[in-house]
Amino acid sequence: MASLNSTEKTAEEQLLVREITHRINNEFASAVSVVSLIASRSNNEEVKLALAVVLEHLNSYARVHRALQMPSQTSSINASEYMRTLCQSISRSKLDCRGIELVYVESSVALSSERCWKLGMIVFELITNAARHAFGQGGGTIRVELSSTGALIECRVVDNGAVRGRIRPGQGMKILEALARGLDGEITQIFGSSGGTSILVFPEQP
Repeated sequence: MASLNSTEKTAEEQLLVREITHRINNEFASAVSVVSLIASRSNNEEVKLALAVVLEHLNSYARVHRALQMPSQTSSINASEYMRTLCQSISRSKLDCRGIELVYVESSVALSSERCWKLGMIVFELITNAARHAFGQGGGTIRVELSSTGALIECRVVDNGAVRGRIRPGQGMKILEALARGLDGEITQIFGSSGGTSILVFPEQP
């Protein structure tokens, strides 16, 4: 059997990712339908209220998942608007219930859909890591700033928490580094008692 060349292999991998994404979308839709059906059949108002909260979380997770889908075609999109939508969905699904405020500071930035997708994946991972490691039972604030200077794009994720203990690099950091390389950029991270800062810098164009 002839081996695939790099272009064919990339196309096959992208097809598999889209197939998995499609299945996950269907699973989210199925879960939402089941919870909605159970809520509609219940005569208990407390149960209905509890299931309404579950539905809101499921829908928020589904919105995050949709925002992080691999784009089907390359086009120029409004990165600031994309990031705003992503941050809102992450807040509703992961942070609001923990009392963590997510503040998004934007400026006008346009990127290709593929580069914007990779940026979104990085920001999602950085926010998730900050929420996991920087805050205990109390709340706090995570600030996301997106800006452009000349031909460079800079994205900062800053939290006012404090890392508890030494964090050993794991799979998440490997993903971050790989995504940053895919943008021809790099990530710098600084952690201290007053919070952590992650800075991603990459060129607007590859």
